[in-house]
Amino acid sequence: MDGAVEPIPSGKTEGPIASGRARMTLRRLGILIAAALGAWLAIILGLHFGQIRHDRLDYSIEASFPSGKPFVPGEIYATTLAAIVDHELHSGFGWRPNDLFLWGPTVMADNNADRQIGIIMAVRETMRVFKDHLTKISSNEYDQNLVIADTDFRNDPYKWILPSAESKYDDGVQHLRMYVAGLQSSPPKSSPLNQRNIELIRLFQAWTDLLGDGHAMLYRVEQPDGSPIYPWVDDDYFYHAQGYAHVMYYMLQAVIREYTPTERSRPVILALMNDALDPLQRAATLKPLVVLDGAPDGIFANHRKNLDAYISEARQKMYSIREELSGNLSDP
Repeated sequence: MDGAVEPIPSGKTEGPIASGRARMTLRRLGILIAAALGAWLAIILGLHFGQIRHDRLDYSIEASFPSGKPFVPGEIYATTLAAIVDHELHSGFGWRPNDLFLWGPTVMADNNADRQIGIIMAVRETMRVFKDHLTKISSNEYDQNLVIADTDFRNDPYKWILPSAESKYDDGVQHLRMYVAGLQSSPPKSSPLNQRNIELIRLFQAWTDLLGDGHAMLYRVEQPDGSPIYPWVDDDYFYHAQGYAHVMYYMLQAVIREYTPTERSRPVILALMNDALDPLQRAATLKPLVVLDGAPDGIFANHRKNLDAYISEARQKMYSIREELSGNLSDP
């Protein structure tokens, strides 16, 4: 018929249109996947390099207490311990273990959270010995600022309210600083560090016990319940043990400065203390992009075993320090 419109055969135009739409959908999907992978990689690299920066404490004993400048015994020890905790509270993203699950000790940014758990455990033992032994002899009273700081640091690291971990730890830092102020007042209101070998042995005992715990975590081949050590658990052990080394690296420097006047006649002890600093520093700053758990004869690294080598070396040095201190108990 004149004027009739011939129907378009089915599929002649719909096919190319449908295939074009499919290609566009796949292209968009590819772009989304690439963007997601790029964002994930950026987050991983950001966390990695951010952690490297965070692992180094913005505090120097030499800058704060230059050689030759007089100090009151206990001042360097307390100031350094306060600086360690303050750094975790007020640098980077602050205290992590009590954060939301995406930013806490579970996924994504869990490395620093696990490291901070190790740090606070080492701070507690270092604080305990300071309060119970290094500033107290026999029937002497406890220093009240140290009692409060010790109690504050034992607050649950996972609590975010009533009270929050941050508020209690910050209060502990303030009482350590109040202790230092009391040392500098006239007359002194704080108990000075006693610089006795028998008390110093207790500190190295506490530290070797912590390093022993770190060694057990790093050396184990299965979890305590017998289940395999999965990749998402492997790095938890790594960073937890690293937190111990971080505290000891800086606190050992404080101990060397605090005890130097009475240790100059015993160069072996000072040499061992200085020797222990190197493995502690390496353990505290070891930062692989991904913590691997390779086989001993495999082609991939086993970062837990690598860290354990430094932890065990520092632990052995501290055993030797304890033996040398025990042999000099007749000295101050």
